[in-house]
Amino acid sequence: MLAEINVVPYIDVMLVLLVIFMVTAPMLMQGVEVDLPDAVAAPVDNQDAEPLIVSINDRGQLFLNLGVDEKQSLALTTIQQRVGAVLRRTPEKPVLIWGDKTVPYGQVVVVMTALQAAGAPSVGLVTENPAVD
Repeated sequence: MLAEINVVPYIDVMLVLLVIFMVTAPMLMQGVEVDLPDAVAAPVDNQDAEPLIVSINDRGQLFLNLGVDEKQSLALTTIQQRVGAVLRRTPEKPVLIWGDKTVPYGQVVVVMTALQAAGAPSVGLVTENPAVD
C-alpha cells in the first residue's frame, strides 16, 4: 500500500499566502508618506523592475527607497551618489519622484536634474488620479 500526500491543505495555505502578498506589496512601495498632486496621466511602462523612488515631503526633505532606513532624510548629493551607483549596475531601472504637492516646482526640478546627472535617462513624476464625483 502506497502512502499518498493530501495536497489540498497545501493549496489552501498557498492561496492564503498569495492574497497576503497581493495586499501587502503595494504598501511596501511607499517609503515616506507625501500628499501627491492630482493629475490625469498615462501609467509608466517598464514596471518589471522595482523603481528607485525619491520622495520629497512637504518640508522639502529628501528620502530614497534604498538602504536600511528608508525614513531617514538624505542630502541631495547622497541621493545622487546612491542612484548613480544603482544605475551603473542596472541602467534600465526606472527612477520616480514622489513630490508633495506643496513643494515648490523649482525644488522638484533641482532633484530631477541631479537624478539625470546621476545617469537616469528619464525621471517620472508620480501623481494621484483625481477623484471623479
